[in-house]
Formats: sequence, C-alpha cells, structure tokens
Amino acid sequence: MTIYVSSLADMPGLVRRFGVRDLVSIIQPNAQPPTPPEVKPERHYRCPVDDIVEPRPGEVMPQADHIENLITFLRTWNGEAPLLTHCHAGISRSSAVALIAHVLQTGDPAESVKALREASSYASPNRRIVALADSIMGFDGALVHARENMGAPIWQTDPDYVKEPGRFTALDV
Repeated sequence: MTIYVSSLADMPGLVRRFGVRDLVSIIQPNAQPPTPPEVKPERHYRCPVDDIVEPRPGEVMPQADHIENLITFLRTWNGEAPLLTHCHAGISRSSAVALIAHVLQTGDPAESVKALREASSYASPNRRIVALADSIMGFDGALVHARENMGAPIWQTDPDYVKEPGRFTALDV
C-alpha cells in the first residue's frame, strides 16, 4: 500500500501517473478541485478546511466532525491502488492526512511518524488535525507526542535542482 502526498498543482498528473483511485482533497473551500476522471466521485473525499490551528475570521478551522468523516473515509481505503492526499502545497494538511492513513494501517503512531519523516524531510503535519485524530482514534496523546517528536521540517536548497514532473512524498505501509 502506498500513500502519496502532493500539492494541488501536482495532483492531477500524479493521479494519472500512479493509478490513484482514492483521493483526499484537504484544502480550503474555495480551492476544492474537480474530481479527476480517473477517480470515482464517491472515492474523492473533500475536507474543506484552511491550514490553521486557531480561529481566524473568514477561514474554516478543522473541527472534530471534519476529521471523524475523514477517518471514516480512510478506513474504507482497501490499499489495492495508491491513496493520494493533497492540500495547497503538500506540506501540512495533506501530510497530516497521510499520517492518519498510515497509523490506521499500522496502529503505531511512532512508526507512522518515522515513516513520514523518512519519506519527507519537509512534512509538517497540521497540529490541530493530528490532535483531533489522536482524540478520535483513542491514542491518548500518543499520536500528538509522536508528531511533536518528529522534529522540525528541513528545507534544503540544491543549486542544481531540476523540478521533476509532480513533486510528491510517498509512504509505503
């Protein structure tokens, strides 16, 4: 089973490239994309939230019902085809979803956080989404603790970097 994390811009090409059939769009309401033709509409879960951890006027803060519904959807993923989750940049909200999907498969928050960090030095899962998932899944703080211990994201600049088509993070379960 593979979980891909990407930006909104890279999502359509990655859906085609990797044969994705299950898709999570966790992005603000006004940026929700159309469902790619390769994905059945019922296999495209939309979580219309902003990337915030405290209330801000005009923005949608992740709430328990958003994450409960997300977890319900992720539990229906059979792993036969890759899961792709995206937000705007592929760093915070979508990496939180990937972490949740991974821990649903492993049952081990520390193992899942380690897999996410190994897959991406820049992943920075949204703290509120992780805290809500921790509570809903009954981890009693273990998922939050593991996320806090994953360390800060590391951004490296390579002067010879050439953008590959579709930047993404891949976690294997």
